[in-house]
Amino acid sequence: MKHQNKKNKAGQAMVEYIIIVVIVAIAAIAVFGVFGDRLRAMVGGASVELGADQGDVDSATSTESAQMMKDLDNN
Repeated sequence: MKHQNKKNKAGQAMVEYIIIVVIVAIAAIAVFGVFGDRLRAMVGGASVELGADQGDVDSATSTESAQMMKDLDNN
């Protein structure tokens, strides 16, 4: 009986970890949705400093996140 109880607790812990991972993933998606444009601009600025072409960065940052998601949905 004790052996079965130990298995149940291990399974419960696994489910709890999975729930935590899902919550963190949803939070990350929400943060990227809200701050996506700003993050893209920051990464673009860093890319230019490292030698990327400014035109490529401008074209990547010219479209808003919401429009990019719609474009991905249409493809």
